[in-house]
Amino acid sequence: MDGYLGIDVGSVSTNLVVLDEQNTVLESLYIRTNGQPIKAVQDGLRLIGREAGGRVDVKAVGTTGSGRHLAGVLVGADTVRNEITAHAVAALQVVPGVRTVLEIGGQDSKIIILRNGVVADFAMNTVCAAGTGSFLDHQATRLTIPIEKFGELALQARAPVRIAGRCSVFAESDMIHKQQTGHRTEDIVAGLCDALVRNYLNNVGKGKELAPPVVFQGGVAANAGMRAAFEKALGQEVIVPQYFNVMGAIGAAILAREEIAQGGTTRFKGFEASELLYEASSFECQGCPNRCEVVQIRMEGKVVARWGDRCGKWSADGREPVELVAGVQ
Repeated sequence: MDGYLGIDVGSVSTNLVVLDEQNTVLESLYIRTNGQPIKAVQDGLRLIGREAGGRVDVKAVGTTGSGRHLAGVLVGADTVRNEITAHAVAALQVVPGVRTVLEIGGQDSKIIILRNGVVADFAMNTVCAAGTGSFLDHQATRLTIPIEKFGELALQARAPVRIAGRCSVFAESDMIHKQQTGHRTEDIVAGLCDALVRNYLNNVGKGKELAPPVVFQGGVAANAGMRAAFEKALGQEVIVPQYFNVMGAIGAAILAREEIAQGGTTRFKGFEASELLYEASSFECQGCPNRCEVVQIRMEGKVVARWGDRCGKWSADGREPVELVAGVQ
């Protein structure tokens, strides 16, 4: 059958999905990036190829996430789109009338405001770790609780404690103090969820109208305690989609399908791209005072893409430029 591949490369996870013609998920994959996005993309491509390669003819590929440009080069993407667009498109597919999207990942968080099916506003938080999954992971380790049990424990709280959540350092010290004063672990965990939600709403969601329907997605949406804390703070239902942790990849696949429907054939290199030898490097351009850091990707020893320059001198195409920086081959 015909299929559409979406890839979302983030700092913590790399997610891949294959959709059919009705945008139904045929295969999905959630793996750790582990600081090696090239390896993560190729591993993911290899794994999803084993499951879908023999029965799906990939007609289009889309990439998103912080590593979207890199992933686009590796697989031969037909469209490369930002996370806001991809998550909004995926949320609209699941809940057609969605008006607010809450998204919390491992290292950042974002909020998307939609009106009449169009993104009207958004905000991202990439500075403070107190509202992200990595903070929850760290605190779960400190409390010697498997992160998978975190939400379950939060729902068992009888009297959630109030924890300062405006800063990850203060939140952690406050949590330790609550432990030392004998509070139940369940109440501390629920307090942490409440603190993270306050942090999110006071920073990312500040000044925004969070109208229903509200969709909660991203890896942290797996935490039932966080969902309950959002519902308590907002006073309304919060919807967690079935594929909450790969919504960016779903959006990328849908966007790729729309792109290819306008005409043309896919640039997808095939699942065999997982076996190609890629190498990433960077250099500082000396052409002007901007001193742009230019990232370049080599495939089997040949430069196939560059980006990061403001003027387009290097990123105009994937070919070797006429003028090379000293020492750069």
